[in-house]
Amino acid sequence: MTTEKSAVRTPSNAVAEVGHWIGGRRLVGDGRRQPVFNPASGDVVRQVCLADAQLADRAVAAAAAAFPSWADTPPIRRARVLNRFLALLNEQRDNLARCITEEHGKVFADAQGEVMRGIEVVEFACGIAQLLKGDYTEQVSTGIDNWTVRQPLGVVAGITPFNFPCMVPCWMFPIAIAAGNTFVLKPSERDPSASLRMAELLKEAGLPDGVFNVVQGDKVAVDAILEHPEVRAVSFVGSTPIARHLYQRGAELGKRVQALGGAKNHLVVMPDADLSQAVDGLIGAAFGSAGERCMAISVAVLVGEAADRIMPQLIERTRALKIGPGTDPQVEMGPVVTRAALERISDAIATGEREGAKLLVDGRGLTVPGHEHGFFLGGSLFDGVRPEMTIYKEEIFGPVLSCVRVPDMQQAIALINAHPFANGVACYTRDGAVAREFARRIQVGMVGINVPIPVPMAWHGFGGWRNSLFGDMHAYGEEGVRFYTRQKSVMQRWPQVTGGAEFAMPTTK
Repeated sequence: MTTEKSAVRTPSNAVAEVGHWIGGRRLVGDGRRQPVFNPASGDVVRQVCLADAQLADRAVAAAAAAFPSWADTPPIRRARVLNRFLALLNEQRDNLARCITEEHGKVFADAQGEVMRGIEVVEFACGIAQLLKGDYTEQVSTGIDNWTVRQPLGVVAGITPFNFPCMVPCWMFPIAIAAGNTFVLKPSERDPSASLRMAELLKEAGLPDGVFNVVQGDKVAVDAILEHPEVRAVSFVGSTPIARHLYQRGAELGKRVQALGGAKNHLVVMPDADLSQAVDGLIGAAFGSAGERCMAISVAVLVGEAADRIMPQLIERTRALKIGPGTDPQVEMGPVVTRAALERISDAIATGEREGAKLLVDGRGLTVPGHEHGFFLGGSLFDGVRPEMTIYKEEIFGPVLSCVRVPDMQQAIALINAHPFANGVACYTRDGAVAREFARRIQVGMVGINVPIPVPMAWHGFGGWRNSLFGDMHAYGEEGVRFYTRQKSVMQRWPQVTGGAEFAMPTTK
C-alpha cells in the first residue's frame, strides 16, 4: 500500500514555511519539518516547523511573563481587545476559509461556516465582564460579609485537531484570554496556517505580546506543554486514547484538564418521521466535510418499517454525491485530509465487508478528473451492521454511514446507551411524546430532535459523556468560563473593638 511519504508531490516552486508565534512575532525553528498537503491535489503546499521541547518552553515562558499585567487588566478592557479581534475576524472570514479549504480539503461554504461558528464564541467572550461577577452576602455572621470572585488560572494551553483548525481553537482561547489567562495553542500540524493568521489578527487588535502564542508540532510539543509546570490547564480535542492519556497525566501533575475524545454519533429514524427530512439530515451529517467531524453521524438507527422505506433513498443520494475539490462551489464533499487517512478509511470499509455487513455503496477507488492525485473517497453505505462489528464499535472519521435495524425505540435507546462513545445523537420523529421520552432517557451529551448535528450555540457549551469527554466541564459557554477561572471566597470584618482571640467557627448566632 502506498505510504504518505512515498506519495509526496511537490510543485516546482518552493513552498513556504509555517512557523510558530511566540511573544508577538513569527518564529521559524531550526529543527524538523513536515509537509502540509493540499488534499485535493496531493501536492505539498507548505512545510510546517515542528517544535522541540526547548521551543515549547519559550512559548510558555512568554505567556508566563505576560500573565501578571494581563490578569490585572480590567475585564472590560480585555473584552475591548476581543471586540476589535471580532471585527477583524469578520473582515477576514473568507480568507481564513480559503486557507482552511486549501489545507484541510472541506468545501469552501463549510469552511466559511466553521469560521462563523468560531466567531460566535468570540462574540460570547466579549461579554466576559458579566460572567466574571461573583456572589455577595452581607452580614453572613455578626459584622462579617462574605463574597466570591473568579480569578484566572495563569498560563493555559489548547491542543486542537485538524478537522476544525479555526473553530475549535476559538472554543478555547477567546474565553481563556477574556478571563485574564495567557494562552499557548498547539494546532494540528496537518493544517497549521489558520492559527498563525488568527495570531496576527489578535496582535492587530491590540493584544499584548505573549498573551497568545502558537507552537506548531507533534507529540514532542504536546508532551512538553503538558509536562510544563507553568501550564495550569490544558484543553484538548482529538481521539479518545490521547484524550484519556492527557487527562490521566494532567491529573497526576495537578493540572486542570478538559479532554474531548472520539465519537460514534447515531441518528434514529422513527417510522413516523418525515423521511425526506431524515434522508437530508443523514446525507449531510454523514458526508459533510467527508465525515471528518466529531459530530458527524456515522450510524443510522432505522426503527421498524422505516428501514425498508428509507434505504432506497439513502442508496440513491449516496451515489449521487458531488465530489471534488472544495474550491468548486458545485461540490458537496471534498477529499479526506491525507493519503494515510484515505488508506485507513478504505481498510475500515474492507473490515466491514469481511465481518459481514452489506456494502450497498462503495466509495473506494474514486478518481476525480484533473485531481487524480487527490485524497478522494466517495460516500460508502452499509446495511445490516451489528453492534459487535468493528465498523460499529470504532470511530472511522470518514465518509462511511452504517445502518443498524431495530424493532422499536426502546431497543434504539438501549443500543445507543450501551455504546462507549456518547458525544452526539439525533432522533427524527413527528411524535412529541416520542421526542420527549428519547431526549429524557438517552445518555448522550448533545441531543438533536429533528436536528442532525446538535452542536450547541456559543453560550450553551459543547461536550459529550462517557469516552467522549474526560473532565468535569464542557467546552465554551459558561462551562468554559468556569474551566478557565477558579473561585476564591473572601470573608471580611472590620470590628471597632477587638475582644481577644476567637477559637470557634463563626456562625449566624
